[in-house]
Amino acid sequence: MEGLKPSHIIKDLNFGDTAKQRIITGVDKLAKAVKSTLGASGKCVIYEDERGNPVITKDGVTVAESVVLYDPVENMGATLIKEAARNTVKEAGDGTTTATVLAEALLKEVNKDTYKDISIRDIKTGITSGLKKVNDYLDSIKIDVKGNMLDNVASISCNNDAELGAYIAKAYNEVGKDGTVLMEDSETEETHVEIVDGVQFQSPLTSPNWITDMEKSRAELEDPLVLVVSSKIENVRKIQTLLEYAIKKKRALLIIGTLEQQVKAALMMNKVKGVIKVNVVDPPGFGPTRKQTLEDLAFLCGATVINEELGDDMDLIDIECLGQVEKAVTDTKNTILKTYDVEDGLQERIDIAKKAVKNEKNPFLKKVIQNRIAMLTGKVGIVKVGANSKVELKEKRDRIEDAIYATAAALKEGIVPGGGVALLNASQEIFGDKQEEILLQAIKSPFHTILNNGGIHIMHESADNPGFGVNVIDGKRINMLKAGIIDPVLVTKSALKNAVSVVTTIISADCVISNMRGDESNQ
Repeated sequence: MEGLKPSHIIKDLNFGDTAKQRIITGVDKLAKAVKSTLGASGKCVIYEDERGNPVITKDGVTVAESVVLYDPVENMGATLIKEAARNTVKEAGDGTTTATVLAEALLKEVNKDTYKDISIRDIKTGITSGLKKVNDYLDSIKIDVKGNMLDNVASISCNNDAELGAYIAKAYNEVGKDGTVLMEDSETEETHVEIVDGVQFQSPLTSPNWITDMEKSRAELEDPLVLVVSSKIENVRKIQTLLEYAIKKKRALLIIGTLEQQVKAALMMNKVKGVIKVNVVDPPGFGPTRKQTLEDLAFLCGATVINEELGDDMDLIDIECLGQVEKAVTDTKNTILKTYDVEDGLQERIDIAKKAVKNEKNPFLKKVIQNRIAMLTGKVGIVKVGANSKVELKEKRDRIEDAIYATAAALKEGIVPGGGVALLNASQEIFGDKQEEILLQAIKSPFHTILNNGGIHIMHESADNPGFGVNVIDGKRINMLKAGIIDPVLVTKSALKNAVSVVTTIISADCVISNMRGDESNQ
């Protein structure tokens, strides 16, 4: 029987102000739930999952994802704002609540009577130009992370939990700027940090079919065998011996190499059927650097690179070429390998690479070699999360995951004053036209939301002493940087960019078409 086509579903149409108001109502409902979690005095949210179990969290994107509104048009408004939160967490790992607060404030500001005589085209142009000015301002005030700033970033991203923040800061201090930090469940009720040998390289997911953790959109393999191939695998028969071995030993398989589509399809089919746990990632590097990078990876995994150009016969691949790692995690950006101890020959490889950096004149190739050194010397920090109950564990995991990404973002691009002060100062320091003023007014919202959540109400924002804000714990006016109340600039910029993107798209619409619900069609 042919399924119901979208064109056969009865639709409800809303136009102009009616459509706009229902969209805004949906955004308001979602934002009210999400923004209550923002800041040091943010509250937890209890929601019911699909099985009817209560879940407690302070993670903005988790709260947003739990919201499905009954009214279809309102739900569309809420869903569009969720997109800003999703994109922000994908880019920066944190800032989902800020993105939601900014999107709500910008949507409300755009629809004020003050701007009703300005065309949508001019409003969008003004918001876009205002966004560039704000980003330039944030770049001008950002500073590098140093001293105990790392602890402060991690603690704030854990919703001001100094104890959990200390664990994350400890992990990053141990692995260094080029290291990687992961999160796992602890075998006990205690949270602690482990440092292991590991490597991270820029090879993202090649297909959603490899994903094992749908919630986090990543493929995780425990104790996998590793095949490193420089030449393209054109036929599944060429790796049949390896596949049979992995299946017989009940081992997962990570393939680092290029595969023909029919080979990928065969592996996907067997993975979906549960025959074998497998993931395929593209080889890192390119051109003259790929060969050395693959050799480094194979060395760290205990594997042998298969390369037909060097005389290797793809038809004779056997299990002797396989390596292994403790764990492999691939997300939308990178692949991280938790390797076993490697000592013999490692320092020699590092010394050769360091010598090559000194002799290399090309800035690009110099950076590539430095990335090789980072890969060879890298460590992986693992925050083992413990709790007294599953509910507490879920809530802790949500906060720690945000904090790990936020801390990495701070190390990468620097930090700005927190508590919404950086965006507040931008609105005070930047002078724009009427269209740009829409954005400049909206970006004050995180500052006021944080104060409202702390029960603090102010009549006006002081424009004196940029970088000063209010500590919601005691209500005192302080220098945010010196007090350790800071935000990664990448998180702030990403939240603002995604809020602007979603809102400028919403305001372009004048008609909303929704599917009729059963009781609506009978009215």
